[in-house]
Amino acid sequence: MIKLIECPRDAMQGIPHFIDTAIKAAYINQLSEVGFDTIDFGSFVNPKAVPQMKDTEEVLSLLDLHHSKSKLLAIVANLRGAEDAGHFPEIDYLGFPLSISETFQQRNTNKSISEAFNELEEIQNLCEVKGKILVTYLSMGFGNPYGEEYSPEMVLNFVERLDQLGVKIISLSDTIGVANPALITELFETQIQAFPNIEFGAHLHSTRETIGEKVLAGLKGGCTRFDGALNGYGGCPMAKDDLVGNMATEVMVETLEKAGHDLKLNKRELKEAMKLTQFVFTEV
Repeated sequence: MIKLIECPRDAMQGIPHFIDTAIKAAYINQLSEVGFDTIDFGSFVNPKAVPQMKDTEEVLSLLDLHHSKSKLLAIVANLRGAEDAGHFPEIDYLGFPLSISETFQQRNTNKSISEAFNELEEIQNLCEVKGKILVTYLSMGFGNPYGEEYSPEMVLNFVERLDQLGVKIISLSDTIGVANPALITELFETQIQAFPNIEFGAHLHSTRETIGEKVLAGLKGGCTRFDGALNGYGGCPMAKDDLVGNMATEVMVETLEKAGHDLKLNKRELKEAMKLTQFVFTEV
């Protein structure tokens, strides 16, 4: 079964103007009507680092989750954020960004990789106590722009360490949109065969023209969990090409349905959500 994870948090966090809390909540409420498996709705991080997400708790209080089948995911960058998120029973998943790149780990969470692993272990333990599931995003998983060493074997080594900590969901992340179909297929095939007890996801960035081939490459490698954002909003601020945003959900839906997958989405509600993006992400 294909799982689609819609990521309004990733789409919103880089928007320079502050999006009103009520607008955020209304948009996420609309997304919850579509039938996505999970909605990455907010983050519990330092508001100075990500000011757009400073109202995540308020947004959560405005969500109407009674009739939604979608689960909620919140991003955390340290144990304190995980403890804050852990107080809310509505949140099912905590997402933590771990990077293969030492440079990006420092830029993203102000920690070394070694420190990040220590933090991750504490968060994993907290999740087990609080009844949450940790999703680890393995960023720079397909290469990086810093000239650092990279290889598929490094990815395998990181996954092995995460497996030893009991992590059950790992999303391989192409932070700057450098992955090609061959590498995507290779990485997923290798990881899924080596660690059948782990659920692997794809958090890829892409220009609109190459989304379809990347989705199909992931499918070929055995991946059935895909992150996206309507209209492809968001992306890594370090990307040199400002067109390298998130995978546009509507393009992924079209690709997956053409490949024969029944996604069980409410197309009428999806169309309404698409209309809302123009209002949410455009400064008035």
